[in-house]
Amino acid sequence: MLQRVTTDSYGIFADYYDRFTRNVSYVSYAKRIDEIVMQRHKKRGTIVDLGCGTGTIDLLLAKKGYSVTGIDRSVEMLTVAEKKMRESGLKASFVRQDMTRLSLPSKADVIISTLDGINHLSSAEAVSKTFSRVSKNLRHGGIFVFDMNTIYKHSKTLGNNCFIFDTDDVYLGWQNDYRECDNSVLITLDFFTNGKDGKISRYTESFREKAYPVMQVFGMLIRSGLIPLEIYDGISHKPPKKNSDRILFVAGKL
Repeated sequence: MLQRVTTDSYGIFADYYDRFTRNVSYVSYAKRIDEIVMQRHKKRGTIVDLGCGTGTIDLLLAKKGYSVTGIDRSVEMLTVAEKKMRESGLKASFVRQDMTRLSLPSKADVIISTLDGINHLSSAEAVSKTFSRVSKNLRHGGIFVFDMNTIYKHSKTLGNNCFIFDTDDVYLGWQNDYRECDNSVLITLDFFTNGKDGKISRYTESFREKAYPVMQVFGMLIRSGLIPLEIYDGISHKPPKKNSDRILFVAGKL
């Protein structure tokens, strides 16, 4: 028997997120962020992670000596992140908050957002609002490090393609629907899981990601009081290419 349930974005996905992102080099991400911070600040201070998900990068940064706060809208994701941090014996704070309304008790040395968290925002206005909140919550001399999926990735790599993932206890169908007018991709996830009663349950989640030209991102940063400093082809040390899937941005608060 098949039971179908439609859930909010990243509800059921939180249970399987780490399993389906094993191809992501979180260690390399944390190392690259640390390189950028140490290059500019020479010390590890407070770092705030917007859209922290299950907290894997936060765990790695905490190991390096940062005072970490993870921000996410998903209770399910934060629950996994808190459990992961607690079991590691390390400390970090996790707060349920919308990044467009970011409000910290004290200004941070570094604010980050990785793995296309900014692309998840619903509009350019929401991105600008987030950048403004980052600017208000970042100390002078602080830096904002974030990545974004490119238009190339949305139109070519994701496009209208479908991906299949299969593990022992869950099957995932990943369907993309690309919309050229705003360079967005509607991502629909269908999870099929085996229950203890022998029933197969189907859970469907969907969300839309939007991509923007680099110069538009620069403009939004500048209007928010942030200065674009550097851009890279993902977490490499090389400049972006025409076919880069992801761009890493570094901006400063002067």
